[in-house]
Amino acid sequence: QVQLVESGGGLVQAGGSLTLSCVASGSFSRIGGMGWYRQVPGNQREFVADITRGGVTNYADSVKGRFTISRDNAKNWVYLQMNSLKPEDTAVYYCSADTPSRAWGQGTQVTVSS
Repeated sequence: QVQLVESGGGLVQAGGSLTLSCVASGSFSRIGGMGWYRQVPGNQREFVADITRGGVTNYADSVKGRFTISRDNAKNWVYLQMNSLKPEDTAVYYCSADTPSRAWGQGTQVTVSS
């Protein structure tokens, strides 16, 4: 079983930047895809970005050009660099990892003030 722990959330002004981090630990042979999702209370969880083990990335249209996902396969980390943040980016951000079943972190709050 894999455990995911996110960090790096917080409060930032519009136009600012934050970097989210997520580390995987536990019993697994290899992690496949890793990703980030976000959720606003009352809404469904939505896709933000993901990255394959080989480094191929995919982004939601709403974050393209502003967010960058990366990973460290040796240490089982995945990162989300978020630039030019907007109030509409405010949400709880969740890390995901496929081992091969999908595991989720507990989430980290990102709040962008206008």
